[in-house]
Amino acid sequence: MGENHYVNVIIENGLGTIEFFHPAHNSLPGDMLSRIVSAVNDLSLNNDVKLILIKSSGDRTFCAGASFTELSSINDLETGKKFFMGFANVINAIRKSSKLVLMAVQGKAVGGGVGLASAADYCFATKWSSIRLSELAVGIGPFVIGPAVERKVGFSAFSKMALTPDVWQTAEWSKQHGLFHEVAEDKNEMDQQIDTVISKLKAYNPEALTELKKVFWQGTEHWDELLAERAATSGRLVLTKPAKDAINAFLQG
Repeated sequence: MGENHYVNVIIENGLGTIEFFHPAHNSLPGDMLSRIVSAVNDLSLNNDVKLILIKSSGDRTFCAGASFTELSSINDLETGKKFFMGFANVINAIRKSSKLVLMAVQGKAVGGGVGLASAADYCFATKWSSIRLSELAVGIGPFVIGPAVERKVGFSAFSKMALTPDVWQTAEWSKQHGLFHEVAEDKNEMDQQIDTVISKLKAYNPEALTELKKVFWQGTEHWDELLAERAATSGRLVLTKPAKDAINAFLQG
């Protein structure tokens, strides 16, 4: 990890916290996504951990999605698929974890950041947590994260977001559609809500929580294959001229 970006793991009082930071609006390059996958897998196997919390550093931006710098460097199908498997692997790690995974979305989430939030078993947010699926605007689409987003908000809401990549949806909209479970006024209030829920969850039978986790994700057993297929689709599309032009225009800003 470079000094200017990190993925940190803290275990305290039965809670395993994964915190990530990147100076580019908490975007997630491949190395950071791999670190998050490893952290989720390790915490899932740790008998001292009852719950997992994923959050990012800072105040108004949760996650800007994939790294556009890495996106622009893709020149072949294999590299493309590998790049888009980054978020697929995080979603699948959360899905297959025996522990409930909570998410703290303190600010805006774009693209893969929305996918990350959608993979949570319980998701906290603030009124600043607007969301947007921006992929179509850069010549691709929310293929990899689509199943996770659609599972939470429903097909109609997902298709609306996918087809309006320039439109922000509010935190309240996300709560109404099932993506966020709690929406606080600010980060401090959100943190208090998280502490309250965590203290209650830790008091429940851990075996019951594990069984509930299985119920929550029933019907997604094919996602290893599904998300890999979606990653291949995105990897192919990112090589097309419209996508290359859009990504370069974004980087030149």
